[in-house]
Amino acid sequence: MNIKRFLLIAIAMLAGLYVPVYGQIVNAEKSSKQIADSIREEMDNRPYFSLFKDIYFVGGTVLGGKPTEYNSDVKFQISFQQRLTKSVLPWNTYLYLFYTQKAMWNVFERSLPFHDLNFNPGIGLSRYIILKNQLVGKVTMMIEHESNGRDGTASRSWNKISWAGEAYISPILMAHAKFWIPIIDGQYNKDILKYMGVSQAGFQAKSTDDKWVLDMTLVKRQGWNLNFNTIVQLGYRINHNSNQFIMLQYYNGYGESMLDYNQYHSRIRFGLLIRPRFFSDF
Repeated sequence: MNIKRFLLIAIAMLAGLYVPVYGQIVNAEKSSKQIADSIREEMDNRPYFSLFKDIYFVGGTVLGGKPTEYNSDVKFQISFQQRLTKSVLPWNTYLYLFYTQKAMWNVFERSLPFHDLNFNPGIGLSRYIILKNQLVGKVTMMIEHESNGRDGTASRSWNKISWAGEAYISPILMAHAKFWIPIIDGQYNKDILKYMGVSQAGFQAKSTDDKWVLDMTLVKRQGWNLNFNTIVQLGYRINHNSNQFIMLQYYNGYGESMLDYNQYHSRIRFGLLIRPRFFSDF
């Protein structure tokens, strides 16, 4: 797929106008309803507890400067979801609880202090999109909170009503987009949209042998100019039967952590990535 077509698809996803198709028709003799019911039944029978976003543990330093104990760190994230229902809700949606926690850990400083901890719980409805007898994507609406659990001038907090979409372009490529209505309740981060953005889009790709994974996410900061926070991840699967990868992660922009949301960072880190067999959420 060329870059022009990919950008057109991403724009159309944000507008809700495009849902791509991949895979084979399960059984041409079955009715569309039977096939859709079979796909939903498979989803219903999956474990209630599962991974949500990527889980990783990576360490690294600044790009474009001299590494020191103050600009080098370890960053890790844990993320999971609990499905509360099967597809019994209206429009065959599922109710989920989501939780993600991210930590910035200054392991090169004396006493190894944690610089910042970010907590991101949420609750929402997800619906799998079945078109022409194939699973082609997922849409989610959620209410989420994010804060760093601090008080005083170090306190950071905001809430979001979010809409997210994933389009499975092929068995090895998924495009995603997300936008949100912010509810900013933090006294010391009223300008957070200028740094942590109003929407995001990107893609996840896998090699045909399922060994390599490549993710890129662009977070659009507030304003009409082309200002983005950029996250790129490249991973190599350690063992074909595992979901563990050796990963290189690059972050460029603002908002990497809540405490330093308005400070620019350009950092590269290396470490361990754990992710689902299919595609991660974002």
